[in-house]
Amino acid sequence: MTETRTDWIEDPETVDIEDLTGLYHEYGDDRLPPGQRETDRFPVLSKSGTPSWGPDDAFEVWGSVDDPLSLSLEEFRDLPAVTQRQDFHCVTGWSKLDCAFTGVEFAEIAERAGVHGDAEHVMFHALDGYTTDLPLEECTREGVLFAYGYDGEDLPADHGGPLRVVTPHKYAYKGAKWVSGVEFLTDRELGYWEKRGYSDTANPWNEERYS
Repeated sequence: MTETRTDWIEDPETVDIEDLTGLYHEYGDDRLPPGQRETDRFPVLSKSGTPSWGPDDAFEVWGSVDDPLSLSLEEFRDLPAVTQRQDFHCVTGWSKLDCAFTGVEFAEIAERAGVHGDAEHVMFHALDGYTTDLPLEECTREGVLFAYGYDGEDLPADHGGPLRVVTPHKYAYKGAKWVSGVEFLTDRELGYWEKRGYSDTANPWNEERYS
C-alpha cells in the first residue's frame, strides 16, 4: 500500500471551489437526471473489489502523443490541481450531489503529453483491469478530473483512491476507479462495461444506460 500524503489537504470551508453543479443546464431543466434518486450516501461499486496501489505503480500516458508520461503518485500530486464541486450520477439509479473533488484536469495531462491531431478517442486503464472509453472531445471539457481528493480528504480506496476519473456529464462508470493510465487512440474501442452492453455515450439526462 502507498503511504497516505496529506500535504495537499486544505480546509474545505476556505478552499476556492469551482462550482460545476449547473452543468445540467446543457442537457435540460432538471439537475437530477430522469430515473435517478438523490442520496446522501456514497455507495461502493466495483468490477472485482479494491486493488492496492504499490510503490512501483505509476500513472502512464501513451498512444498517439508526442511525449508519453510515467508519473509516480507523488509526481502526479505535484501537478497543478483544482477543486471542483460536481454531481455524481451512477447508472444503477442513484445520484450524490455537491461532491467536492480535488485533482488534475484531464486537459492538463493532454497538454503535457502533446496529443496528436489524429487522436480522437481515449481509453482509461485501471489497476484492476477495468477499462472505459470516451471521445477525446468529451474528456477535454471542464469537469473531467483525475481526482485524488474528496471533500477535503484523501479519496478513499473503495471509491477509487488514490486516483480516479470523474465525469460529471456522464454516468459514473465512465470515470475509472484506481486509474493507472490513459491511452490516446485514433480509432474508437469499447471498454469493459461497454463490451457488455452498457451505453458507450452514457448521457444521464437521456437515460443512455444500455446500448
